[in-house]
Amino acid sequence: MDDGAETDHSMSPSHAPRIRDLVWYYLRLGTLGFGGPVALCAQMEKELVEERQWLSKDEMRDGIAVCQSLPGPLAIQVGIFISYLRGGLGGAWAGGWAFILPNFIIVSALGALYVHFSGLPILTAIFYGVSPAVIALILHSCYRLAKLGMEDWLQWIIAAICFAITVAVQAEVAPLFIGSGIVGILYYGSLFRQRSPSPSLTAALTAGAGISKVTGFPLLWKLLLFFLKAGSLTFGSGLVIVPFLEKGLVQNTGWLNERQFLVAVAIGMISPGPVVITATFVGYLVAGFWGATVSTIGIFLPSFLFVLIVAPILVRHRAQPDVQGFVKGAYAAAIGTILGAAVLLGKIAIGDWLTVMIALLSVVVLFRWKISNPLLIAATAAIGIIAFPLLNPTWVFVR
Repeated sequence: MDDGAETDHSMSPSHAPRIRDLVWYYLRLGTLGFGGPVALCAQMEKELVEERQWLSKDEMRDGIAVCQSLPGPLAIQVGIFISYLRGGLGGAWAGGWAFILPNFIIVSALGALYVHFSGLPILTAIFYGVSPAVIALILHSCYRLAKLGMEDWLQWIIAAICFAITVAVQAEVAPLFIGSGIVGILYYGSLFRQRSPSPSLTAALTAGAGISKVTGFPLLWKLLLFFLKAGSLTFGSGLVIVPFLEKGLVQNTGWLNERQFLVAVAIGMISPGPVVITATFVGYLVAGFWGATVSTIGIFLPSFLFVLIVAPILVRHRAQPDVQGFVKGAYAAAIGTILGAAVLLGKIAIGDWLTVMIALLSVVVLFRWKISNPLLIAATAAIGIIAFPLLNPTWVFVR
């Protein structure tokens, strides 16, 4: 099935990627893509829309808005969506897993080192230096995404409301995306539409809700079912999944203690790719290599299913005013909740004068010069390694 690959008939043959091109691009992005989902989406927008011209600005905006409205990690879902548009179903599976593979290898290796050496104290120092830079990356990337898809006053009002709610409840609220999309339909589209544009999302959420805590299964099956549920029921970027995982892994199952869990979250933050790659590290600590494997499959498999259910519908009906209205509303909600998540993350990442300086300087560097994300991460990691033993900040991993 190649419907997605044929949607943009205006694309010149020189710009149309093959599945092999998609795989190589996402292998590289998965290896070098730091800064979280917003930074990764902004990087894809820069490289695939502006430089390689593999897709249009409208396609990129549609992909971000729809994927932000679905459970699961945003950046991976956008990668799957883009791969579907240019490579059909085969491209979606190949590009998506190519995006995930480098993260899996890196985090599994870190898990093995952590187990072998009974903990890696250097991770705390790296986390100390890198996490403020991640805040700067989120803010810079959100600016780029706002330029890409924020068009009028209503979108900014939606974004402001979603930002305030996200900060107030200290989590991304899933109904915000659907509600914002409905507001977009009413304002930009038709008041007389008979059906919601997201029946597949509702059906998918209903199906996902049926995954519950199962006892009596071998440990690997328990890990798989737990992370299938996590990937099916948690919305948005990075931090949203942390409270869910903490409750399940520390409080309910006792698979990890609080210290191990915080290290796992730090690994997700400082490694390339999405924060939910934390699942791979958790799986390795609980059940070794095969635990890492089933946990990775569990956390990401729902993303493929959700995107491949919704993407064909969007591709087929993208020109309809109601669909465009839903996309505009959901996109605005994404901008607001991402900024709200940056505030929540900042409370964890910034706790003294040095982290404030790292965050401010990172913002200046990103807006003033075109420094690459890996270079910024490497520089701030080095600062953390040097400064942590000198300052000995006791607040790190405590908040």
